[in-house]
Amino acid sequence: MALTFSNRLSRTTARFLENKKIFRSISPATRWLHQLPTFSMKANILFIHRWRLYRHIGRSTRQSIPRLKQFSTCSSLQQTPAAHVPGSLHQDIDPFKLAEPDLLSLYSDIRKELSTQSNHLGQISSYYFDGHGKAFRPVMVVLMARALNFHIFESSRLLETQHRMAIIAEMIHTASLVHDDVIDTSDTRRGKSSVNILWGQRKAILAGDFILAQAARILAQLNNEDVVHLLAQVLLDLVQGEFMQMSLTEDETERFNHYLTKTFKKTASLTAYTCKAAAVLCGADETLQEMAFQYGRNVGIAFQLIDDYLDFISSQSDLGKPAAADLRLGLATAPVLYASQRFPELKPMIARRFCNLGDVEKAYEAVHKSDGLTHTKLLARRHCDEALSHISILTDCVEKRALTSVIEKVLERSK
Repeated sequence: MALTFSNRLSRTTARFLENKKIFRSISPATRWLHQLPTFSMKANILFIHRWRLYRHIGRSTRQSIPRLKQFSTCSSLQQTPAAHVPGSLHQDIDPFKLAEPDLLSLYSDIRKELSTQSNHLGQISSYYFDGHGKAFRPVMVVLMARALNFHIFESSRLLETQHRMAIIAEMIHTASLVHDDVIDTSDTRRGKSSVNILWGQRKAILAGDFILAQAARILAQLNNEDVVHLLAQVLLDLVQGEFMQMSLTEDETERFNHYLTKTFKKTASLTAYTCKAAAVLCGADETLQEMAFQYGRNVGIAFQLIDDYLDFISSQSDLGKPAAADLRLGLATAPVLYASQRFPELKPMIARRFCNLGDVEKAYEAVHKSDGLTHTKLLARRHCDEALSHISILTDCVEKRALTSVIEKVLERSK
């Protein structure tokens, strides 16, 4: 009776494994591939027989092994020798440099969108778009978009609509900064005088509104109703988050949940929904859309946690704004809330928003005496781990590894 393919395959495998001398001669990398569960047994046997054939005739297997589809890499990698690939396993990936080709004209494009017949309005609204910002949000959008494009189309080329989404993300973020500076009466931003200090509160408010209006116009031009709904939610969250920051829950047990919800609405909503929008714009399914959302959400929350952490350990020159600024504004962030568990005397200070003489100094000292900073950093790391787990479903490519590098840079940043 003719042997079935599976029987022939089993016998071939057994004969091969019995020859221990040959098996030991196989390189560790080949042995690892042989045992890897994602390879079919048929692929393993073909792989090893081909290795033996080329070993016999004195040729390198590395020149002949075909690429298996599930291990394909980004188009940018396929055209470059492995030793020189940006972001290979032997090199650090700079996500900002990787996204740079798609963002070279980011600020000039935004300034063009903000040009108006009123030169004064254009000057005020363009003030923060001088290229000195971190561009963290558009970088996230670009990298997520390119990783998704490779996963779906096997090409990481950025779509024009996704590029426009990166512009929208930066415009909404900057408009929120202008309004925040008005609300907080801040006098510096990014190491220079704030808009409200230079031009007054009224013009600053109008400039922020103008940036948002222009972002909405660009959004409408995308002609995608689903994306419009996502970005409308961002704007709702920004306003609600600001109101949550102004208010304080009387229930001490709910203060941390209140803080985290506020953090999502004020900071992480923008990164979450713009990453999801990048997925919608390339036709990704609901699973990939949710992955993009959760990555943006967790990285955004971690970013704000580290921001609150740095407020207690960095100088004004590092941050571009005064240290302990949140305490002076009466805000209880994660380090203070954690510290209050060890020092209960902080709780009435939190309730009165550190308004009494000496409250800010006492709270600052208590945070440094407690493990509040350590716990804040650990919580940020937990959210980063969560973000990392979500992008594991993406096909491996340099953009995916850059998204991992973004996570590392969030945890390691000093300003």
